[in-house]
Amino acid sequence: MARTRPDLEVIGYDGPEPVEDGVTFAENALIKARAASAHTGLAALADDSGICVDVLGGSPGVFSAYWAGQKKDASANLELLLDQLRDIADPHRTAHFTSTIALVLPDGRERVVEGRWPGRLAHAASGGGGFGYDPIFIPDGQPTGNERTVGDFTAEEKQSQSHRARAFSELVPLLAAL
Repeated sequence: MARTRPDLEVIGYDGPEPVEDGVTFAENALIKARAASAHTGLAALADDSGICVDVLGGSPGVFSAYWAGQKKDASANLELLLDQLRDIADPHRTAHFTSTIALVLPDGRERVVEGRWPGRLAHAASGGGGFGYDPIFIPDGQPTGNERTVGDFTAEEKQSQSHRARAFSELVPLLAAL
């Protein structure tokens, strides 16, 4: 379904799925945006996102969707990450969600923006909302004693605070300049 404004129309991509073989979020976002722009002849936006755990050197990172194998099993990914962090104390459970958005224009211009949502990881899943790693991610900046995982957030709370919201706020000035 397309959403329109007088000067902008957003259309879902229905072309061939490119192989995401980049080793960074930016590389994978650019692969997808380039493929969409080439297929449609239009400007294209694409996102690549994941969770980065400091004590794991930034992993799962670009491999977040496949952390437990090639099935893209969100539950298995979450359980594997919890198992890997089982003996890690709270001060060392820092992490952040990253969203990288690539904009590719038909004339070949490219821009990449990034949004990060810092926090830490809980010891067990909580909440029924969100998806992926949301039930174990506790964002920074919550009131002490009332910390919640993103799995406990409403859709509106997540949409206004998330790594994607932060990346899109970086993208808006680029789009306005076009």
